[in-house]
Amino acid sequence: MDAGSVNSSPSSSSSTSRYLKSQSRFPLQEQFLQRKKPRENLDRFIPNRSAMDFDYAHYMLTEGRKGKEIPPASSPSREAYRKHLAETFNMNRTRILAFKDKPPASVELFPPHFFSSAPQDKSAKPRRHIPQTSDRTLDAPDIVDDYYLNLLDWGSNNVLAIALGNTVYLWDGSNGSTSELVTIDDEDGPVTSVNWAPDGQHIAIGLNNSEVQLWDSTANRQLRTLRGGHRLRVGSLAWNNHILTTGGMDGLIINNDVRVRSHIVETYRGHEQEVCGLKWSPSGQQLASGGNDNRLFIWDGSMASSNAATQWLHRLEEHTSAVKALAWCPFQSNLLASGGGGDDRSIKFWNTHTGACLNSVDTGSQVCALLWNKNERELLSSHGFSQNQLTLWKYPSMVKMTELTGHTSRVLFMAQSPDGCTVATAAADETLKFWNVFGAPQAARPAPKANPEPFSHITRIR
Repeated sequence: MDAGSVNSSPSSSSSTSRYLKSQSRFPLQEQFLQRKKPRENLDRFIPNRSAMDFDYAHYMLTEGRKGKEIPPASSPSREAYRKHLAETFNMNRTRILAFKDKPPASVELFPPHFFSSAPQDKSAKPRRHIPQTSDRTLDAPDIVDDYYLNLLDWGSNNVLAIALGNTVYLWDGSNGSTSELVTIDDEDGPVTSVNWAPDGQHIAIGLNNSEVQLWDSTANRQLRTLRGGHRLRVGSLAWNNHILTTGGMDGLIINNDVRVRSHIVETYRGHEQEVCGLKWSPSGQQLASGGNDNRLFIWDGSMASSNAATQWLHRLEEHTSAVKALAWCPFQSNLLASGGGGDDRSIKFWNTHTGACLNSVDTGSQVCALLWNKNERELLSSHGFSQNQLTLWKYPSMVKMTELTGHTSRVLFMAQSPDGCTVATAAADETLKFWNVFGAPQAARPAPKANPEPFSHITRIR
């Protein structure tokens, strides 16, 4: 089991401090920090002495001036000798300590590709600059410090949803505006999970009372409530077109068709404890689920409604702590990354067709969330004690590219912007930070031209 929520006993002093805190902090208000100006470049210019002709300079400063100071008697032989000496030492130059010009470019008789089949115009890819500080920080008071919940999601319409206590707030990434979607009653809350539908307009909200609400964020109205599937809180949600998959503390995974009245269409049974991670593959054919029983399941959608004795495709038990962090690879459909909790601390990579573990990396701390870079072969992980950092890994070598620090408590939740460049992180320190960790996507490059045949540039051979 992994460390979950952190609760304290109620008292008059704690209620008073909570009231004062709510009066002094407002949800999703930006924190302004004075940034240090970059140091000025104070380096001095140092000339390259290897490019100077000291012999010629010495001659011009000593012997070369004698002729000007005391003109000698001129004779044909002396004049011929002087001209020859000037040509030899190139005395027609006007600058003494001058830098030498670059040598003229060589004339190529044959094109470079004639001697090598490899393309010659490929240049080394410049290393991307990764900012070491967050681009923006917002207040997130009353966020629930619970490892098993999923309280942050970024929709396709560039709207970020975050659950703070009993309230779901929406932050518009296009203009930075904030709005309140819904506040749940105390007897039904707190909110335990949020997840946007693929259209970016509808959102599912899981509750502590085992229900799931569906909301239209544009019209700001509730569409329906899904009941009867779970007995305990719903901590994980995942959409697959019109199917909403829910995972509960009761260990059940339920597929709900939100279009019909009788919404429960399939139930997956395998976990013995709370389901804290749910992710459908991009193709919608496979579902990955992680639980507090340290198990990772791969489910095949086509087998769920069959009469097979075993519903799951693979049951993977290599993790030694709760499995919450799950991320399907965007460039390899059968590759899944999973992260373990505080007693495991590892990131594992799986071939979901065969169930084989391809690699395992010890990160040194609790793995809370995982995100793939959509534009590069990179993986971002968020962690808990002791550094509460974000780590960017190069795949498949798993070399650390950088570590980002700024949160003062474990980074429980991560979400990625629709363009794949910005990552939002929410931590137990009650802050929401935005990081430009993945950079801007590269502009589309024209297809390289095929190498011409040898001698194609020659029109006539004689």
